[in-house]
Amino acid sequence: MTQMELILLAVGLSLDAFSVAICKGLGMAKVNWLTAFEIALAFGIFQGGMPLIGWALGSQFLWLIEPIDHWIAFILLAFIGGSMIREALTDDEAIERGSVDRVPLRELLVLAVATSIDALTSGIALASLAVAIVYAAVLIGVITFALSLAGVLIGCRFGAANHKAATIAGGIILILIGTKVLLEHLGILVL
Repeated sequence: MTQMELILLAVGLSLDAFSVAICKGLGMAKVNWLTAFEIALAFGIFQGGMPLIGWALGSQFLWLIEPIDHWIAFILLAFIGGSMIREALTDDEAIERGSVDRVPLRELLVLAVATSIDALTSGIALASLAVAIVYAAVLIGVITFALSLAGVLIGCRFGAANHKAATIAGGIILILIGTKVLLEHLGILVL
């Protein structure tokens, strides 16, 4: 696998994390650099770590994970998206004072896992190729970190005008991403 192919793989794997980072940024009243860094770091670590796990497991446990990985991603993203919508519709005061600027650790971990399941599968595929897996994992993690940080900042910039609508839109987008993952894996949607 060439350097360019690894970069393209890393960008492709990062796009779900980038989209989710935009959604989290949409709900921010103003840029919270600590939160943006936490989101980017969590996404980068998980996106970089999952290929290592997949590579280490090889195809030994693929039969266990592959049949349900799309359901796991769908359920996690739909749950977080639904929670964002519910919070936006029921807690006007929290939206106004900007408390959505912090992402609870549990939610951050769920989002990091949900967006990195495809990286686990790619690690399994990389095990069959002549790839320096540590280099590939670091590259994937760094690119995901950079795109996720940019995603939070982009989302915050566009969401600052209307936090409630932006938070609802972010929740809907998360649900749609989860639905897309599910439909692709079920063969209903082919992209």
